[in-house]
Amino acid sequence: MPNTVQELRAFNRRWTQVLGLLDRHFLGTPYSLTEGRVLYELARQDDWERLDLRRQLAIDDSFLTRVLTRLERSGLIDSVRSDGDGRRRRLRLTAQGRDAAAELDRRADTQLTAHVAALSHDQERALVEAMTVVSTLVMPRVDRAVRVRALRPGDRGWIIERHGAVYAEEYGWNDEFERLVARVVADFGGTPSEGEAAWIAEVDGARAGCILCCRRDDSTAQLRLLLVEPWARGFGVGRRLVDECIRFARLAGYRDVVLWTNDVLTAARRIYQAAGFELTDEERHHSFGADLVGQHWKLPLHRPA
Repeated sequence: MPNTVQELRAFNRRWTQVLGLLDRHFLGTPYSLTEGRVLYELARQDDWERLDLRRQLAIDDSFLTRVLTRLERSGLIDSVRSDGDGRRRRLRLTAQGRDAAAELDRRADTQLTAHVAALSHDQERALVEAMTVVSTLVMPRVDRAVRVRALRPGDRGWIIERHGAVYAEEYGWNDEFERLVARVVADFGGTPSEGEAAWIAEVDGARAGCILCCRRDDSTAQLRLLLVEPWARGFGVGRRLVDECIRFARLAGYRDVVLWTNDVLTAARRIYQAAGFELTDEERHHSFGADLVGQHWKLPLHRPA
C-alpha cells in the first residue's frame, strides 16, 4: 500500500505538469481550472441546481459560491431561483458562457491531440485501457459503456495471460491452469462457418472479459474460458458475454450448449444459472494445485414443446 500511494502521488504530479494545471490561467484563458470545469458541466447539461452541481464536483460550498459569483459577474452564467423551491438556485450558461465553454473544449482537444499525435495505435490502446482501469478502480459506481467484439490480433495472448494471473491471484491456482488455457486457445479455430467464435468484452474501450464458443460435436457447442476482469465486475460483462455465446450457438444450429466449471467459481455459476444452464453432474478432482469439485452444466437450446 505505501508504494501504491507514492506511485499515485508521483503520477498526479507528472499529469498536472503535462496538462499545465498549475498555471494561474487554465489553457491560456482568463479562467481558473475550477471555473473551466464549472463551465464544462454547465455546457454538458442545460441547467443545474446549484446543490446538484456542488455534489457533482465534490467541491466546498463556500469555494463554489466564490467561483459562481465570478462567473456571473463576468456574464458567463445566469443564476435564478428554482420554481419548485425558492431557496434553491438554478444555473445556466449565457450565450457568452457557451462561447467560452466551446473555446475551452477546443483548446483542451488541441492540447491532448498534440500529446497523443506521435503514439502508435497500440500505444493509444494501452493508454485508453490504463485510463479506464484507473478511473474504474477509484470511481467504481460510475456508469460505463460495455460492448462485445470479435477477436483481434493480440487478444489470444491476452486471454491466456489474464486467465493465468486472475486465477492465481483469486484462487491460488498454479501454472497448470494457464497451460490448460493456452492449449484451449491454441486449438481454437474460431471460424464462424465451422461453428466456432470468440468475443472480447470492452468497458470504455478497455479489454474487460472474454468467452469462447467451441464446437464439441455437430449438435453441441461448448462455452469455454469465460473471464471478467476483477475491476470490471458489476457492469454486466459476464452476462453480456454468455448471452452472445448462446445467441451464436442458436444461430449456428446447435441443440445444446455445455460447459465445465468448478464449484468455487460462484459468480460464474450464478451467470450460468440465470441464463438457463442446468447442473448435470459433479466430480471431485485435484487440479491446478487445488482440491476442487468440477461441474458439468447444460443448456438445451431447443426444448421439446
